[in-house]
Amino acid sequence: MDQDRPALPRLRVLGCGDAFGSGGHLQACFVLEHAAGAAMLDCGATAAHAAQCRGFDLARIDAILLSHLHGDHFGGLPFLLLHWHRARRRRTLTIAGPEGTEARVRSLLDLLYPGFRAQITGFPIRFETLRPGTATRIGALDVTCVEVSHPSGAMPLGLRVAVDGRVLAYSGDTRWNEALPGLARGADLLLIECTEVVPGTSWHLDLQTLRAHRAALLARRILLTHLGPDMLAQLPLPDLEVAAEGLVVSL
Repeated sequence: MDQDRPALPRLRVLGCGDAFGSGGHLQACFVLEHAAGAAMLDCGATAAHAAQCRGFDLARIDAILLSHLHGDHFGGLPFLLLHWHRARRRRTLTIAGPEGTEARVRSLLDLLYPGFRAQITGFPIRFETLRPGTATRIGALDVTCVEVSHPSGAMPLGLRVAVDGRVLAYSGDTRWNEALPGLARGADLLLIECTEVVPGTSWHLDLQTLRAHRAALLARRILLTHLGPDMLAQLPLPDLEVAAEGLVVSL
């Protein structure tokens, strides 16, 4: 392996923006690369575009883990399925998310490309439901989750993924939630949203609250994502690291 390339497992940032593309950022899409393969965490509408712009080979993806079912976090799935169909994928794809994920994905695919779902016969698609308090094994990944605070038509989840002796914690979208310290505890990397600067009316975390609770987030490294325009105007931050498209970090 190239000595300048972060060691496995590693997180590759393909999209770290909010739903509106603030600051020109792409929607939520992260790839966790590990010794046995690669998994995508969230799949915003720009996921396929982001991967190809960064030269990432989508054929490496074995699983997609969804934190919640808003379009900027799962709306890219139909385009990826079309991509894999055209590329004649044969390997099983696992899609894991909150209860209701399978129905929502199928409905979205039927809405965007009527009749196409019946044509996806070249590779099996397996759906897994992620539930708080239940560990789920997905390939080489051990996945657990907590319920967070972000209405999206299905239970929003914070995800905790263990692989190759390392742990990635991901908040998904959420206001401050008392489950977050447990999600972060002992993680090698905490990927946490921070949309706003001060508490507002939306269901998102803000910088003021995050700083007030930072001592409770006992992860080895913290990386902010999903920044809104007011947060982007604060950059650079003297005390917190911020995700950017193209960033690759070793766990």
